[in-house]
Amino acid sequence: MSDIKSGRARRGLSVGGLTTTIGGSYLWQLVKRPFQTPTEREDSMLATHIRNAERLVAQSVELRGAFAKLVQLLSMRSDMLPGEAVDVLASVRSSMPPMPADVVRRVIEEELGAPPERCFATFEPEAFAAASLGQVHRAERDDGRPVAVKVQYPGVADTVNQDLKNIRALIRVTATIARDVMRRDVDTKLVVEELESRLREELDYRLEAVNQERFGALFADDPEVVIPRVHPDRSTGRVLTMDLVEGYPIDQLMAPGVDAAVKEWTAVKLFRLFYRQLLEFGVVQTDPHPGNFLVTHHPRICMLDFGCVRALDPAIRRGYVRLARALVAGDDVEIGAAGRDLGFVDRDPTVFVRLMRLSGEPLVRDAPFDPRTHDLVALATEATRIGLAGEPLLAPGHDVFIGRALLGLDGYMKGFGVVRNWHREFLAVLAELPPERS
Repeated sequence: MSDIKSGRARRGLSVGGLTTTIGGSYLWQLVKRPFQTPTEREDSMLATHIRNAERLVAQSVELRGAFAKLVQLLSMRSDMLPGEAVDVLASVRSSMPPMPADVVRRVIEEELGAPPERCFATFEPEAFAAASLGQVHRAERDDGRPVAVKVQYPGVADTVNQDLKNIRALIRVTATIARDVMRRDVDTKLVVEELESRLREELDYRLEAVNQERFGALFADDPEVVIPRVHPDRSTGRVLTMDLVEGYPIDQLMAPGVDAAVKEWTAVKLFRLFYRQLLEFGVVQTDPHPGNFLVTHHPRICMLDFGCVRALDPAIRRGYVRLARALVAGDDVEIGAAGRDLGFVDRDPTVFVRLMRLSGEPLVRDAPFDPRTHDLVALATEATRIGLAGEPLLAPGHDVFIGRALLGLDGYMKGFGVVRNWHREFLAVLAELPPERS
């Protein structure tokens, strides 16, 4: 498909039909429930979750754009669907078909004022990476510098408003499932607002360029981190040109047979990268796709794709620092106070304190810890059970994408399986915070 599927009626019918199908499948489960044993109900519901996730993935490949971004968002929301369905949804992050060469050529000519062969000394028409909003091509500048050229799919910006209208009903259906089946209350208004906000940001490659340059400045003091330099003279709102960095995506390094020292170095570096962003900078790259991190031969770690970045209010960053220090100190009163600072707690902090104790175990246990034994999805289920027995946690807004990045880090840690004293690594991050950031 050369363009994003367009036409208000066609896109509305596609998403509307999917919403009806998904809603109907869960209604059928409720009809069958009285005639099934508990085991049959559980197996049948799980099969329905997975089948509906497959439907979402198939439709996202067809529609791309805002709808594909919704599916990416849902793939990070273990509070809305069970882990098995989330795993299916995650495949959409790497399942987008590429644009034909003539379409790529047209976009570049519209944006840069000339075809690829005049803008670059060489340009590979076949993309080496594709996602929901665009794809990336190898090229070379006239001076011989290799670059990566990110090109946005034509028409994707035009579909955003219509897609956002269409998917509200779908999100309501998913939230109803979360409430009635998984006993979790989801703020659908917040989900839609977050989706719209991130979409607006990711569609403007000029903003991504600003984010990328910002991260380059933030990590300028770390010789083990590479942030590709942006080429402003070959970048616009729909084309982003940057230095090309060759390396291995981190998921390739998780495979059996990879040198154990490389795995350990990468796991520790990813751990430090995340917590430095959260606690020191208050600026977090929140798209945990493994392809957004490369490891070079030096080794150094390269961060890519700054379309989804969350900048925290300074008070929120300080709240996370307070929470981190309270966790390692084992101070429940301070943990509860940090919960109030962060907007998770209104009055009684009991549920928040217990959840932080459970989820923060790798950070507080002063001993070698295997991250594969730490199941955050299971902890989310436990959190729901705890919440039913006390004052429920609030949703302050920043938690959605910080949680998304944290789940990504957890997945990396499990993939590498590095057994290490993560408490000591966490203490090292806290010790290195500049006084004015503590």
